[in-house]
Amino acid sequence: MMTFRTTAAHKRYGGFVRVRSGRVNRLAVVLLRVSRRDLSCCLSALLLFCLGSVSYQLNGGSPKILLDVGYYIGRFADGFGSLAPRVLPFPSQVVYNRVGKCGSRTIVLLLRMLADRHQFTLVSSDIHNKTRLTKLEQENLIQNISTTPQPFLYTRHVHFLNFSRFKTDEPVHINIIRDPISRFLSNYFFRRFGDWRGEENHVVRTPGMKEDERYLDINTCILESYPECTNPRLFYIIPYFCGQHPQCREPGLWALETAKQNVLDHYLLVGVLEELEDVLLLLERLLPHFFSDVLNIYRSPEYRKLGNLTGTVRKQSPNLEALRVLHQRMEYEYRFYHFIRAQFHQTKRKIGLKSGPQRLNKQDQTEDPLT
Repeated sequence: MMTFRTTAAHKRYGGFVRVRSGRVNRLAVVLLRVSRRDLSCCLSALLLFCLGSVSYQLNGGSPKILLDVGYYIGRFADGFGSLAPRVLPFPSQVVYNRVGKCGSRTIVLLLRMLADRHQFTLVSSDIHNKTRLTKLEQENLIQNISTTPQPFLYTRHVHFLNFSRFKTDEPVHINIIRDPISRFLSNYFFRRFGDWRGEENHVVRTPGMKEDERYLDINTCILESYPECTNPRLFYIIPYFCGQHPQCREPGLWALETAKQNVLDHYLLVGVLEELEDVLLLLERLLPHFFSDVLNIYRSPEYRKLGNLTGTVRKQSPNLEALRVLHQRMEYEYRFYHFIRAQFHQTKRKIGLKSGPQRLNKQDQTEDPLT
């Protein structure tokens, strides 16, 4: 039988091996514990993500806390200046193809005050009387909009532009409409008599209007079917959402359904002027980089000084018979208006707003659609 001598050196190194082995075992236990803890954290994060996704699906968008966290993280990052590159807000491209006599003057005034405060590019087009574009004009306009420095908000009186048709990144679309008869009456008297910025401005806007036409009684216009008070001129709101197709300008079911589908597919929000303060609250919630604090500005004396000059003068209401005839002629406009109101109220419920119609200020009911 062979025997082995255990030298002193062997005993010394053997002890080292046993000590090292013990350390490795303890390290393995620690790593195992850390791995279990990490696994628990990962599962918890996954659960929160799933719950957040469900909340997103049920509530029609990101919960308020996520919007607020994202907004303030963006502001925090911007505060470091050159130490951190500026992160563009999402969305960073907004298009407001404003409908005439539907609060556009109010919103543009507010946007001018907000643009400097929130550091976004505001482009408010001076083209007021060209809502229908050729294919080439659409392509050129979309190209010009898309190359605007971001973040930007572009606004113009123009029928809906389908960016995806021209293989361009789709911006976020927003808009506001109002009761169709109220919009028609506001426009009817504004074209004739202007607003409080100076009654002579109506002469500049409608220089070719004869005196008998300018002072035409609204009831006579409606009941005797003058062109201004019949279709297709009464078919005004729907084309802004239907788009540039020629059939969009023909009163009928096709244009109505196309407009409704475009709202569902392309618009983040379409508000109603009768509930303007809720519209502003939703815009502030959904697009904080552009509209944060907009309601406080709207209620401020600074805004009132500018807004009080835009009310239409000499405005009158038709008699009941004329109103009944007008309502019949605007059947599709009202079907679209009721659809938008229902969608708007649904969005309010999802966000948590429960207020109803509000009393509007004079300038919000009759403001100039052309500025």
